[in-house]
Amino acid sequence: MKTNRRSFVGQCGLLAGATVLGGADALGQAGGMRKRIAFLGTEVRTHSHSQHFLDRLALGYGWRGGWQEPRTDIASVYIDQFPENGDLGRDRVKRYGLKLYPSIEEALTLGTGKLAVDGVVIIAEHGKYPRNEKGQTLYPRYEWFKECVKVFEKSGRGVPVFNDKHLSTTWARCKEMVEDAKRLKFPFFAGSSLPVTRRMPSIDMPHNVPLKESVCVAYGGVDSYDIHALETAQCMSERRRGGEVGIRQVHAMRGPNVWKRLAEDRHVDTRRLVVSALTRSHNLPVEGGYYTGKITFDWARKTFPNPVAYFIDHNDGFRTTMMLTSIRDFNYAGLRADNGEIVSTQMYLPMPTHGSSTADFFHPLCRHIEDAVITGKVPYPAERTLLTSGMTLAGVESLHRGQVPIKTPQMDVRYTVGPESTYWLD
Repeated sequence: MKTNRRSFVGQCGLLAGATVLGGADALGQAGGMRKRIAFLGTEVRTHSHSQHFLDRLALGYGWRGGWQEPRTDIASVYIDQFPENGDLGRDRVKRYGLKLYPSIEEALTLGTGKLAVDGVVIIAEHGKYPRNEKGQTLYPRYEWFKECVKVFEKSGRGVPVFNDKHLSTTWARCKEMVEDAKRLKFPFFAGSSLPVTRRMPSIDMPHNVPLKESVCVAYGGVDSYDIHALETAQCMSERRRGGEVGIRQVHAMRGPNVWKRLAEDRHVDTRRLVVSALTRSHNLPVEGGYYTGKITFDWARKTFPNPVAYFIDHNDGFRTTMMLTSIRDFNYAGLRADNGEIVSTQMYLPMPTHGSSTADFFHPLCRHIEDAVITGKVPYPAERTLLTSGMTLAGVESLHRGQVPIKTPQMDVRYTVGPESTYWLD
């Protein structure tokens, strides 16, 4: 029998609301008031995103050869669903001595009627939610964000907000979220672990270089892992000379259509980048313990007959190509326009099902969340996730309409990033 959330809240409402305090804070909170977070999650079960974030923000995480105690406190928790099988929400609330609230408004106000926390974490990923005719899962990211906005407006102030993965399932809603943050002047960022996790090799795209094209070869499904692959490419592409200038078209394809498109003369560079990205993979098909053949474009075409690809044209002539295959990792390759050099790396994402038991690639994103709440500054612009959300939406739409190109004049989004790197440098 599925647990009623309000009944569970009633059972747990008297539990204490603080996590264990750490030592002197690296960002200057020692001896002062610690910042407090409202945590909003769809469901907490093994390997759900809510589990990964909640555990790290409550218990701590390994960081640069030591154990990092939580640098903020979880003041409140809102959990939307308690699955019949595998629920960990009850366990985590009791284990960490957290206080569960029956609504988002109460979680942000701590029952006082006005904003009473210093930051909000929205993890609306996983759980049982409806899907539309395009195959998009209608997670309540936008709805929860708007509930936070209502509290901010009523209270006359806002606090830093983090939203996991893409913003919403329509461009209008995605754009509205970013505009709300600017209108009310509260720090806002979003996205996934891919741009900030470790890299092998540990490199970044040199800042302000002339870049011609980016490719990511990855794995996973449409409207789920495509956003990860697009972020893998975008966090490198945005560092090019002139910064990001927006997207004019997205064309998504499946299966043989992908390889037919890549074989065209206009994609001679793309083919080089696909091969380069594949050579960074640690999960290529093998035969007797080694590759089934030399890693070439022809080999890839034979080995991965049914990929999904998004061909993305930027307003400045720049290109992004994303491919989803069966390789089980995320690999980037970019082509410099000045010297023809290929810059390539793997965004290291050791999943609990292969290569890891703890999904430690969540560590740096949690650290960025803590930093944002403590300092009031976000690690990268929300426009990055606005665009990658838009790319995802357009890719889904393109496939839904029969693999046709989708014009995207609404994605005339310009932004720049600084020279500093924001991924996990050890």
